[in-house]
Amino acid sequence: DAVKISLPIAGVQDATGPEPDKALPTEFPDPSGLDSTTLAIATWQVVCNITTSKGAKPKCCVTFSAYYNDSVIPCNTCACGCPSNQRGPTCSTTAQSMLLPPEALLVPFDNRTQKALAWAELKHYNVPKPMPCGDYCGVSINWHISTDYNKGWSARMTLFNWDNVDLANWFAAIVMDKAYDGFEKAYSFNSTSVGKNTIFMQGLEGLNYLVKQTNMSGSDYLVPGKQQSVLSFTKKLTPGINVVAGDGFPSKVFFNGDECAMPQRIPMSNSGFRTHLSSVLSLVLVLAASAFVLLQQ
Repeated sequence: DAVKISLPIAGVQDATGPEPDKALPTEFPDPSGLDSTTLAIATWQVVCNITTSKGAKPKCCVTFSAYYNDSVIPCNTCACGCPSNQRGPTCSTTAQSMLLPPEALLVPFDNRTQKALAWAELKHYNVPKPMPCGDYCGVSINWHISTDYNKGWSARMTLFNWDNVDLANWFAAIVMDKAYDGFEKAYSFNSTSVGKNTIFMQGLEGLNYLVKQTNMSGSDYLVPGKQQSVLSFTKKLTPGINVVAGDGFPSKVFFNGDECAMPQRIPMSNSGFRTHLSSVLSLVLVLAASAFVLLQQ
């Protein structure tokens, strides 16, 4: 029978899974640096499913960008739902979100209008009338293709906290349908390959605290809390992969157990954009108690 368990990670209260299986005791290195280890009294391993109610709005959204395209594809319009009572100038809840210059990702939506209009004029993009509403998400995640060469490629993943609450012990997961086998490492996050297509990530020890938006820069607007890491991939195990054509972008992204709203387009090398079809593969997070403890260390 399935049981409910609570995990000591922000955002996950109840996860459904089978009874835990006994595993080999976890080894903990001596914190003083001595060449010795301490065995846990007992270690269990369990595979859990995190489910959300049907019709629930996302709490996070994803943006795409790439070194070979000047524009950033922002989060979808009303990606996390739009307020029922709009105040101020009318915005469109159905118009496609406007392409942005990279620096606009650091600016709250309400302060992006001038940057979006100037970028549209420079790039000769159409401007919807009325302009699209914002995404209304507390967390956004940018996936940026940084490099692409013969033997491998790299991406940069940036977390933005637009909320008024700090996020402690955050975790994220990305589904890479074609690039998964080539994943090597995340340089500034703890990372673990899970199953057949999923990469699980957490902040490093002492760096897993995603602060809320603040006015730290002294600017006229609040700036989001940020964390970032480069991820490297090899092409040795993924022959035929075409990063630029879309294989380098995740098909699903999860943050603190919630599935994020994905863009409907991906950047192309000819400065154009192609429709992005998200994978319908389900995500099963494999959480081993021993692995979780190691990630927390």
